[in-house]
Amino acid sequence: MNSNCDKTPAKNSDRQAMSESKTEKKNPVRASAAAELEILIRARYPIIYVVSWEETRVEHRLKEIADRRKKQLICWSVTTGLTKSGSMAPSRQKGLADPVEALDSVIENKEPAIYLFKDFHPFTRPRESNVAVIRKLREVALALSDSYKTLVICSPVVELSSELEKAVTVLDYPLPDVSAFDRLLARICEDVAAHAQLKISLTPEDRERLIQAALGLTLQEAENVFAKTIVTDGHLSAEDMSIVFSEKQQIIRKSGLLEYYESTTEIKDIGGLEQLKKWLKKRSLAFSEKAKQFGLPSPKGALLVGVQGCGKSLCAKAVSRMWNMPLLRFDMGRMFASLVGSSEENIRRAITVAESIAPVVLWADEIDKAFAGSQGSANTDGGTTARVMSTFLTWLSEKQAPVFVLATANNISQLPPELLRKGRLDEIFFVDLPNAAERGQIFQIHLRKRNRNPKGFDLSALVQASEGFSGAEVEEAVISALYDVFYKGKELETEDILGAIRETVPLSRTMAEGISALRAWAEGRARFASFRDEVTAAALRRKLEM
Repeated sequence: MNSNCDKTPAKNSDRQAMSESKTEKKNPVRASAAAELEILIRARYPIIYVVSWEETRVEHRLKEIADRRKKQLICWSVTTGLTKSGSMAPSRQKGLADPVEALDSVIENKEPAIYLFKDFHPFTRPRESNVAVIRKLREVALALSDSYKTLVICSPVVELSSELEKAVTVLDYPLPDVSAFDRLLARICEDVAAHAQLKISLTPEDRERLIQAALGLTLQEAENVFAKTIVTDGHLSAEDMSIVFSEKQQIIRKSGLLEYYESTTEIKDIGGLEQLKKWLKKRSLAFSEKAKQFGLPSPKGALLVGVQGCGKSLCAKAVSRMWNMPLLRFDMGRMFASLVGSSEENIRRAITVAESIAPVVLWADEIDKAFAGSQGSANTDGGTTARVMSTFLTWLSEKQAPVFVLATANNISQLPPELLRKGRLDEIFFVDLPNAAERGQIFQIHLRKRNRNPKGFDLSALVQASEGFSGAEVEEAVISALYDVFYKGKELETEDILGAIRETVPLSRTMAEGISALRAWAEGRARFASFRDEVTAAALRRKLEM
């Protein structure tokens, strides 16, 4: 990186990719794909289909294997034809940019070699125009099985015709891990150190947080975003995680299935729910490398059920800020499509996108409405809802990526029983109407948010008058009073808010039976998000004993 913070991508990518192999033995989980690639080549698998967005990393890995095995590495693309690795000059041999003739050359060459065909997936799709290429690939597989040659196809997506399923071995090449980003950041720090006008201030903890934020990006994307932060203000620190998240936001926008939610809500902006806050705080460090070494798995998620307007969605927004992780809103309505099979494909794509930028918080808001009627789905939508739900529930049980799912629900009767069992989510919390102390906190929060000093109001009178109000209703009472006094041209006083409270009919009255039933369900089945006062607990016990 020179004085203008310009990058040299080719050289830097070379150093990153070549140094990657040095740490494979230290990290067997991450190294499995890189090691598996060499094993397949040594075992003379004729055609290997590597799924990766980073063909540069794959190419350097293959170059290393080729050098060790005393073989040539020859690359092909539709624009350059066949060329030796490292050479940008295209081959002038006859028609080698044509896929069929390039594959003929692979068969005719007698020297031990590894052939890397880049972005070859358009030619392996099941369509009539690819008949010759597909047939030739089957001939290549037969010819190479008894030779010291290997054909490696590198593409970001898997597209194979049914004729090739038995001839091709598919290998997923994962995105860079913590050690790869650590080396990238170390190299950037080394380059920047020579320039006095540029500054990097990272403690070991800040460095880990920045690297964790970059997980899910390619090395090139991470290098771009680190350079962007330095170019912006000549400085790189843990505060620049927001810029890293903006790079992930681009990935989400391109998918069109998930919504990147820019949250500004802090955990301190939520009144009450101390039990839930304590639980979330204990898990705030569980995504770190230190936690993995300690033996902690990444938290799976939590289900928040309870009364509308009591802070469930607000908690989802706050936890992403608390953990410094991106927040993705999972809208089940976007998953459903008119074409048969499209809905199931959409949810698989959404899950893949979420995992690709992990660690991340996935907010599934009002999940009860999304899965309502799944039990009778066969009679209403041909079973589409049931299949989508099955895909989602299976993923919850088996996911390994650090995706924390925070689901919210109002109507517990609409939730499938499979979602409630342990193993899919870590905990179920019941969010009840705020008690007196919590309503006091909520009044203070909303008065401060609107530039009023809570000490100038009779909070005890407001708390007493708002018995049975939800947090959203408390906020609305403050806002309604502000409208009134603004129209009258006077300053806000306690009596104005009390007037707005008296004019409000809270949900606890209009839906008293439903809330009582919800509380009865939660007793013994869920953890309470708040510390319960004795009045509420005693009333609930009496109802249960009747």
